Amino acid sequence: MKREHGKIRILFVCWGNICRSPMAEFIMKDLVRRAGMEEDFEIASAATSDEEIGPNGIGNPVYPPAKKILSEHGLDCGDKRARRLTRADYGRWDHLIGMERMNLTYMKQICGGDPDGRMSLLLDWTDRPRDIADPWYTGNFESTWRDISEGCAALLDALTKGASNGI
Repeated sequence: MKREHGKIRILFVCWGNICRSPMAEFIMKDLVRRAGMEEDFEIASAATSDEEIGPNGIGNPVYPPAKKILSEHGLDCGDKRARRLTRADYGRWDHLIGMERMNLTYMKQICGGDPDGRMSLLLDWTDRPRDIADPWYTGNFESTWRDISEGCAALLDALTKGASNGI
């Protein structure tokens, strides 16, 4: 789905924006880079809660185990900090991608619904739709890595096929 600005804009969303959604952001950026399509995409991430946003308005950095698994796969999340999804994000991003059904519920509340059908779950783009478990609670960052990688690859495949079909 290309908009008039010429880029496909993807915002990944989870509860706190310190584990799953930043993992998705940097996995997708890497996939796009390796495909030579960096100029065609804008990719970021956000949270549905303000739990990881400090009283000074500065978000917490990527959770160390999430940062570690990214690093183990050769990805650097730099100084990424949590930020909260806003109503204005709905008009700015072509795709707002949640990690689990609860995220989608809160995303719709924050954005005032999904009248344009821009919201989905990451693993709905795969052959095995399901929620991505929160590694903050499970401690299984490798499983989360695999799920997010599978979802990002399927999403990129669908969007590039769609773009070549003029969608």
